[in-house]
Amino acid sequence: MGSGVLSKADMEQLIRRYYDGCNEGDANKIAACFTPDAAHYFPPGMPQGPFRGAAKIAERWCHAVQRFGAWWTIDSLLVDPVKGEGVLEWSNFTSKPNAVVRGTEWIAFDRDSGLIREIRAYYPAAIPAGLTRFELEGFDYAGRGYPMVSPRPGSATD
Repeated sequence: MGSGVLSKADMEQLIRRYYDGCNEGDANKIAACFTPDAAHYFPPGMPQGPFRGAAKIAERWCHAVQRFGAWWTIDSLLVDPVKGEGVLEWSNFTSKPNAVVRGTEWIAFDRDSGLIREIRAYYPAAIPAGLTRFELEGFDYAGRGYPMVSPRPGSATD
């Protein structure tokens, strides 16, 4: 890794190492998977909003392991070395409370370092009443070129 060209095997290995670090509660192992300025985005309502920086990402997941007995499984994993992106389905089991949450993450890699630069997490949730935009908190949709109004002719956001 680090040559600007990412291999499928390297991408998969790094994602699995990150999840292993989370399950082990190993902050150094987790942080080593990320660029120093990496971001981890969540749906609205996540305590502390997005996690920003490799050290903060590691700290927050280690806290989840210690406080909630969190454990993750990778249930399905796809990577695209050409785009430098991956997507996976995961299950998160906690013992305090005894619960399971399932979701997906979109993972973007930094081509120069081969490390993870961004994770966008999505998981099932009811749309809160009165919310007109149900998006990841803190993610710059407009700046990334995502559509901000409906492309449907005659729509209310037209």
